[in-house]
Amino acid sequence: MAALTYESIVETVRKRFADVDVSNVPGTVAYQFNIVGKVEGIFYVEIKDGQLHVEPYDYKDRNAVITMNGTNLIKLINGKLDPVLAFTTGKLKVDGDLGAALELIKYLK
Repeated sequence: MAALTYESIVETVRKRFADVDVSNVPGTVAYQFNIVGKVEGIFYVEIKDGQLHVEPYDYKDRNAVITMNGTNLIKLINGKLDPVLAFTTGKLKVDGDLGAALELIKYLK
């Protein structure tokens, strides 16, 4: 496996969400991801007008901030880490709307 970098994390998330159908999501929902640990960075996932965008920027008007290390984030989006278990064991932290964060996770199923 290649070394984990900020860019590889953002690209993996972008690819994982590429085919997700969010056409029924009303309005705008935005999530900021804070990657911590050996690899650090910030990016956001935004659902707006039936489209999903993953961009390497800070997002000010967000519904939730999800903080976790890059390795666990990759495991989470690939279905190898249960989101509820990650949250309850402190591997995933949510600041803001926990319900909105869980909504995002369901698109990965």
